[in-house]
Amino acid sequence: MNGAQSHPEIRPPADVLAILDRLWAAGHAAYIVGGSLRDLLLGREAKDWDLATSARPEEVQALFPGSLYENAFGTVAVGRDGLGAAVAGARPEPVQITTFRSDHDYADFRRPHRIEFADRVADDLARRDFTINALAWGADRAGESPRLIDPHGGLEDLGPRTLRAVGDPRARFGEDALRMLRAVRLAATLDGGIEAGTLAAIQARAHLVAHLSGERIGAEMERLLGAPRPSIGLELMASTGLLAVISPELTAQRGIAQNKVPGDDLWDHTVKAVDAVPAGRPAVRLAALLHDIGKPATIDEGPFRGHDAVGADLAAALLERLRTPRATAERVVALVRHHMFTYDPTWGDAGVRRFIRRIGRDLLEPLFALREADNLASGQAADAHGLDELRRRVREQLAGHVVLERGDLAVDGEDVMAYLELPPGPRLGRILDELLERAIADPAVNERGTLLAIARSLLENAP
Repeated sequence: MNGAQSHPEIRPPADVLAILDRLWAAGHAAYIVGGSLRDLLLGREAKDWDLATSARPEEVQALFPGSLYENAFGTVAVGRDGLGAAVAGARPEPVQITTFRSDHDYADFRRPHRIEFADRVADDLARRDFTINALAWGADRAGESPRLIDPHGGLEDLGPRTLRAVGDPRARFGEDALRMLRAVRLAATLDGGIEAGTLAAIQARAHLVAHLSGERIGAEMERLLGAPRPSIGLELMASTGLLAVISPELTAQRGIAQNKVPGDDLWDHTVKAVDAVPAGRPAVRLAALLHDIGKPATIDEGPFRGHDAVGADLAAALLERLRTPRATAERVVALVRHHMFTYDPTWGDAGVRRFIRRIGRDLLEPLFALREADNLASGQAADAHGLDELRRRVREQLAGHVVLERGDLAVDGEDVMAYLELPPGPRLGRILDELLERAIADPAVNERGTLLAIARSLLENAP
């Protein structure tokens, strides 16, 4: 049923109610809107709370001292201090309060060039992206019983978790191309689907995503990869053409046969690998998405010979386009580069230590998690190819505090220079590297006197 209706199950947190009460008492209409209300109705935890009001930004600021007028779109952020007396359950994150508005003159496929403040919540809901986000709960003034406003049939779509654009979907996506990425992301995070007309509009207007900034695309991709089953959104991205705009390299995986799961192509393998990574490991999920990005370019090389190295370069370029934070990008690229590691049970302990050194302590567990997901997506057991045994042996070596890098040696460069009366330079570096290699091969030599004696021998016998 559209229009206003009661909904007794809606129980907002105390601090949000306190803000509504203050707005109502001052004679303003005020409503909970957007994703916070959607999640509340779905029984999900709402993390960010958004309110809409007839009050103008300066009036909101006057009611909530210390609040911050955030942008030109009428949004004021009210933090815990803005409520005055302490409110039970008040959160540290600010509540966003935006004046009712209507948007006009979208020209960059992202934000309106002109807005007009409005007095009715219905005008504000008409500008929103999807019906399930075009709901409001609140009242126009103090003394009214709060009610649910649903002018676009959002409640009907909320049951099956269907994404349906408000009004003409082609117009909505022409106004803001990011809405198309938000649609596939919400389909994944809500485990839902996209209504046929809305889906067709995404297919028709997917090319507009090229106008979005890398930061915006990257942020939506990050949220999508945090969904319980990212494959829902990834498959929608591929089938609608969004993926082709964002990453032609990933799109090229479609249709490439693999000798793994019967009937699966390379793209099927990739999305299964992403799903197989636990949601709490975002960098590993991103690495799973990119781990075989180099295969299409190396299809004639063996096939796929060297796809790990080629993939690392392609992954680095894509992550740079998406403005991924450097630390995350470097970690993901390293995982892609090393994901083809092999283990031989005949390795001695020194071989395990060399493996640890080559990969790096901090990358080991993420790399093993990536290999588990790769195995599962290939139709194998998670611990195939001796993965559990390698894990056990790695843990044993790390527990023994073995030598893995120069900093683990019982001597440093200053010690060697003083003992050998050797200046800094390439010779010193070569000697330290050889000392490290010998200590990795035999930890017993990692003793100051022994290492200095070896250093003397290396210097005297150097060519």
